[in-house]
Amino acid sequence: MRPLRFLILLLVLASALFVALVRPLPGSASEATTTTTGTGTQSKKHTHRIRRHHHVARPALGTRVVSYARRFIGTPYSWGGSSPRTGFDCSGFVRYVWGHFGISLPHSSYGDVSRGRAVLRKYLKPGDLVFFAGNSHVGIYVGGNRVIDAPHSGAVVHISTMSDWYSYEYDAARRLASAA
Repeated sequence: MRPLRFLILLLVLASALFVALVRPLPGSASEATTTTTGTGTQSKKHTHRIRRHHHVARPALGTRVVSYARRFIGTPYSWGGSSPRTGFDCSGFVRYVWGHFGISLPHSSYGDVSRGRAVLRKYLKPGDLVFFAGNSHVGIYVGGNRVIDAPHSGAVVHISTMSDWYSYEYDAARRLASAA
């Protein structure tokens, strides 16, 4: 009796392996497959549509952050402001943009500078936080030596090159862990 059970078990395993090798995995083919099953004189034809899942590379989080931040270009500066309705100050802008991606930041550039990890200026990537004027001002690095920020009273959210004031007042940069 035992050899018979062992033979049946081997037969079941072999047939399962055969089916697994012959039958395509879901999402691994894009064309239609046709299977024909026959019992006696009747024959049925089944057409199955198998979809291929095309994975488009999603931009890095920092790039998405910059893209979202660009929506607010032209929003007026407002001291203590933290929304597009009321206007932004520098840390309110950074906080609002990163908050959209589930990252909570304080409404303070001095608090922001302790978040994430330090990054040397030559290794900046889009989305990195950049700090100026003794860490009293914060913006978001856009790429190409540019920053998007809410600079001061009477101004609007805009993109500037990190030269002139931004260059000689540059202090530090931080990369948030979720953007690495």
